[in-house]
Amino acid sequence: MQWPTLFVLGVLSTLSTALLRFQCSQLVVQRLDPLVAPGQIPSTHLHQIVGGNAFNVTMDPKTMDIPTQATCTSCSFSEDFSNYWTAVLFFKARNGTFKRVPQIAQISGATAGITVYYMQDALYDTKQASKVTAFKPGFRMFVGDPTARSKADVAKFRQLTYTCMANAGSRSPETSEFPSTPCAYGIMANARFPTCWDGVNLDSPNHMDHMSYPVNGTFESQAPCPDTHPVRMPQVLFEVVWDTSKFNNKADWPTDGTQPFVWSFGDGTGYGNHADYVFGWKGDALQKLMDDACVVNCPTANAKTQGSAAMNKCVQTAQVKEDVDGWLTELPGGMPVTYSK
Repeated sequence: MQWPTLFVLGVLSTLSTALLRFQCSQLVVQRLDPLVAPGQIPSTHLHQIVGGNAFNVTMDPKTMDIPTQATCTSCSFSEDFSNYWTAVLFFKARNGTFKRVPQIAQISGATAGITVYYMQDALYDTKQASKVTAFKPGFRMFVGDPTARSKADVAKFRQLTYTCMANAGSRSPETSEFPSTPCAYGIMANARFPTCWDGVNLDSPNHMDHMSYPVNGTFESQAPCPDTHPVRMPQVLFEVVWDTSKFNNKADWPTDGTQPFVWSFGDGTGYGNHADYVFGWKGDALQKLMDDACVVNCPTANAKTQGSAAMNKCVQTAQVKEDVDGWLTELPGGMPVTYSK
């Protein structure tokens, strides 16, 4: 299915309840990971981060109140100081050098970054009528496995996928591995987080066990949450569009014809796709929006938004100083490229 932007806005404007879809511009690109590797400078691999400018090497919820420490956000909702991040995509040329793949913002005026969704029901559900409980201060989660190198490895995460985009509206088909042929517009990487919470823990040692998928199927199937994780949360979805069209010359691809893209953590298969989320909405702003008739552009009293100029102005200087934009002889941090375990 293809969803041109104007078509999406036209359909969703008829919904009765909340479906948030918004852009977050680039905050910083650097090797820090306060969720998986707090205090480690630098972290093992490169990330692209969006959201509030309280992002730091350590973000301990016991000592940090994100909305009060952030002074700006690169997201269009001005009360959303959360941080959202993923790894960075690189092109590996035939000569073995690497080049960071630029990103395309899906919403006009934004600078690169991530398109974020918060949903009550499946994206294609025209009612969005289910009740969900918004995340709480201190909440954080992770999805995916950077060491995954096979379809079986990634299957347990259910909805970490790629779309080979023919144009800006492409949304299907989705694969769990990197596309094997050139994509005319680019590659969209999709990360959907689990939606069932244990109702107690804001985090867990692996940043995943406090969350669960529905008993069977996916969030879209409207299956119930398991008894161990009874609280239904919003579906958080990241869409990141990588402008791989700049690297579609097959003469630059590996001589064996395999695809040339690798993640910054050294994954040449795509199965290691993963994403991080640290909640930082101000007060009960997110719950109000999820309870409101707020759809995409959210013309309601509860939606405090800002323009692209303010979003783009919210940036950080990288704490880890290294070249991430030139042609590199190795991935940042020296991560080796692997195709199997």
